[in-house]
Amino acid sequence: MSTRPLAPLAPLAPLLAPAPGTLALRLGPLSLRLHTRAAVLVAAALALLVLVVAVDLSRGSAPLGLSEVFSVLTGGGERGARFVVTELRLPRTSTAVAVGALLGLSGALLQAFARNPLASPDVLGVDRGAAAGAVLVILAATAAPGLAGPLSAVGVPLAAGAGALGTAALVYALAWRGGVHGTRLVLVGIGIAAALQGLISWMLIGARLDWAAQAVRYLSGSLSGRGWEQAAQAGATLAVLVPLALVLGHRLDALVLGDDSARALGVPLQRSQLAVLLVSVVAASAAVVAAGPIGFVALLVPQVALRLAGRAARGRPPVLLSALLGAVLVVLADCVGRTALGGEVPVGVVTSIIGAPYLIWLLVRRSRERTF
Repeated sequence: MSTRPLAPLAPLAPLLAPAPGTLALRLGPLSLRLHTRAAVLVAAALALLVLVVAVDLSRGSAPLGLSEVFSVLTGGGERGARFVVTELRLPRTSTAVAVGALLGLSGALLQAFARNPLASPDVLGVDRGAAAGAVLVILAATAAPGLAGPLSAVGVPLAAGAGALGTAALVYALAWRGGVHGTRLVLVGIGIAAALQGLISWMLIGARLDWAAQAVRYLSGSLSGRGWEQAAQAGATLAVLVPLALVLGHRLDALVLGDDSARALGVPLQRSQLAVLLVSVVAASAAVVAAGPIGFVALLVPQVALRLAGRAARGRPPVLLSALLGAVLVVLADCVGRTALGGEVPVGVVTSIIGAPYLIWLLVRRSRERTF
């Protein structure tokens, strides 16, 4: 599914030719092309997301039935159930939905941009850059306890965003050789991520114990204690970035064909790559600000979405489906970590347990064949 202005579409006519199972809608200067299979998958993913959110809201120290949860969400329910759902659990679940969607969106854009299934914010070091900036500010509060509040409220998001953008710019610059090749981008990103991890470890070694513990909890990727402030912040970013990503869809269709093909189709290559990269990095940094670095979601989900969509994906991870499946995965992982593993296991630990075997399988498969 994608939106695009009609005026600049002439060079992309081959990509926009009607295809079987495709329905084109037009509204003023915009057109919307719906592939029936993609639309069905998006609807199914949305229904699945509603179900896992309801399950997540029903689980905890005060268990509720799904009927009670749906009753509360539709404005009914008893007073106690409303308090548990709306005051205690819904803010955290809403944050999980927004963070997962941001990670799925970021991974889909990066993998299409690099034409490589290994390209994700965590593999390329974007998450590490955001985390390094955030940890630097958290630990700086030890030297100025009076500024701890403002630093947490304003300094951490700004530092995380600057760290993510700076890392992405550095990786892009080091990978540039008259163009950006996906494999070179991934290799440079892995090196930068390792260097940033070393920097984070060095900062933690020299920090006061209680502040270092706070930073480690943040680095584990946790939704514990997240409220409406984080949910609103991540949700607002998502509301801005999803339309931008859909508008960039026709550029992505051209970019996955290769640099020469994209140029031949009239696509401004570097501007398109930078726009895709910027949207992806902002999405990843917003997720890190809200919940810390949560690994493997941006790596795993876009490839699942790509395989589900098949030909409807046009050779790249579908953005909207990836965002929905990312939200499903993070909500499920947080629910499992919160209720099934004993104690409060950070969501980032659960996604790492799921994602690490996938990364190993992907690396082995990439060594044997070129898949993307």
